[in-house]
Amino acid sequence: MASWSEFAADEPRLADGIRVLLQQYGPGFGYLATVRADGGPRVHPVSPVITDEGLFCFIIDSPKRRDLERDGRYALHSFPPEESDDEAYVAGRARPVTDPARVARLAQGARAEPQVDWQLFEFTVDVAMLTRREQHIAGIPGLAPARPAVRVWLDPRAPSAVAAAPLAVPQTRPTRRSRDVQCTAA
Repeated sequence: MASWSEFAADEPRLADGIRVLLQQYGPGFGYLATVRADGGPRVHPVSPVITDEGLFCFIIDSPKRRDLERDGRYALHSFPPEESDDEAYVAGRARPVTDPARVARLAQGARAEPQVDWQLFEFTVDVAMLTRREQHIAGIPGLAPARPAVRVWLDPRAPSAVAAAPLAVPQTRPTRRSRDVQCTAA
């Protein structure tokens, strides 16, 4: 399981693109998917925190926090931009941060409210994906929008990375850890 920092060191342009989409409205904003006790999905809006140290989220006492405490699997998706259909996605495992000095430093940097019952989680990265779509040029008849450009990174150490990857990604390990994927129409 790679930390955000390890992923960003391996694929800085991809990490920057994902960071831009997650922080496009100022502080981080995205949708966090967790696994309920019955195995079903649960989706919540969250404010992820990306620093040089990693990808984090302050989670208040809630069903999503209990999901992460019980089963750390997560997926994080960016909020849609107003001007495009670009999207960012990361998935991996969340683990509680227990070092008090690290928690205090990140809480201060993110201005986390000290009186709130929150737990800090660090999110590892098994899969990272960035999809860019060209803007359709309005007013030009017959001009079809181009296919999206998809960039995928799989942590080669994560046994679940291939299974968690989108169906358009070949189900074999690449020689490089990231690649461009040509999407096909659904």
